[in-house]
Amino acid sequence: MSELSPNSGPSRVAVSIDLDAPGKAFGHLAVPHSRDESAWGSVRVPLVRIARGDGPTVLLTGGNHGDEYEGQIALANLARALQPDDIHGRVFVLPALNLPAVRAGRRTSPIDGGNMNRAFPGDARGGVTAMIADCVYRELVARADVVVDIHSGGRTLMFAPAAIAHCFDDPARMRATLALLRAFAAPYALLLTELDCEGLLDTAVEDLGKLFLSTELGGGGTATPETVAIATRGVRGVLRHLGMLVADTDNDVTVTTAADAAAGTGAAGAPPTRILGTAHDGAFVTSDHDGVIEFLVPLAAELRRGDAIARIHDYQRPDTSPHEYRAACAGVLICRHFPGLVGIGDCLAVIADDYRDN
Repeated sequence: MSELSPNSGPSRVAVSIDLDAPGKAFGHLAVPHSRDESAWGSVRVPLVRIARGDGPTVLLTGGNHGDEYEGQIALANLARALQPDDIHGRVFVLPALNLPAVRAGRRTSPIDGGNMNRAFPGDARGGVTAMIADCVYRELVARADVVVDIHSGGRTLMFAPAAIAHCFDDPARMRATLALLRAFAAPYALLLTELDCEGLLDTAVEDLGKLFLSTELGGGGTATPETVAIATRGVRGVLRHLGMLVADTDNDVTVTTAADAAAGTGAAGAPPTRILGTAHDGAFVTSDHDGVIEFLVPLAAELRRGDAIARIHDYQRPDTSPHEYRAACAGVLICRHFPGLVGIGDCLAVIADDYRDN
């Protein structure tokens, strides 16, 4: 399926399993990486295929950024638990998409500095990150009907747990996207207006007319039992919504049924997913100062226009008053800067308001 790649030349990455065979297989993408320690070495990105009969093909990815852990954990668990008899269709799982970054616990690859979520659709002649993106785009995105990419805020951001998607002018596509968001059944769903969409896996998938769902499930460079459970429920909810699950294969995890999703009731009697958007002025709050940040409201706080969000203290000038940041719009504090130190140009906060489907 290399015809989908905008880059000429064959992929340099070897896929160790037959992507079109039935059944379950654990394998890898072997990415050539010649270096001082291994002249003919490679990076092996784990890949799992579970397939049976007719049905949709879904690609599930975690570890797009190495310091985001919910996807790595939930998808590794799913890959072990899910069997061909459990599904109609085909599931591909990449729990550690940017394996070098995952190994290092970093957002970007220590090999080439590559940010996987700015590398798509990839380049067969590029570095390790670009080669992984190129192979995933050619071989897995090409086969998929739906792609789900599990993210969190990593070491520098903290999110109120949300499933993420984009708005579309096409009403049918928008309805299908909203249905996926509700099926994932996170506490929040965020229709995100990207600051920069160049190189995103989202953009590569959507440009092919396929459905895409992402998440932001926490952050701070760790995962919690709650955020891992949301990822686990959410992925199974999507598979169930697509008619792919024969039955619930994990009795220890409550999942969202298609009926629940359609009714907007969420998982196991939880409150319905609240759908928010950022297509408004003032959604992104950016720092104009260096210093130590003091947040004045908690994550997920309901804000009115003009409410004080945070103060930045000049650590070298305790005699000066801190710089105060206020909400330029009303909404929910869906995201905040996580480390105590901030710099000029850092994203301090994201304010999302309720989405209204016109």
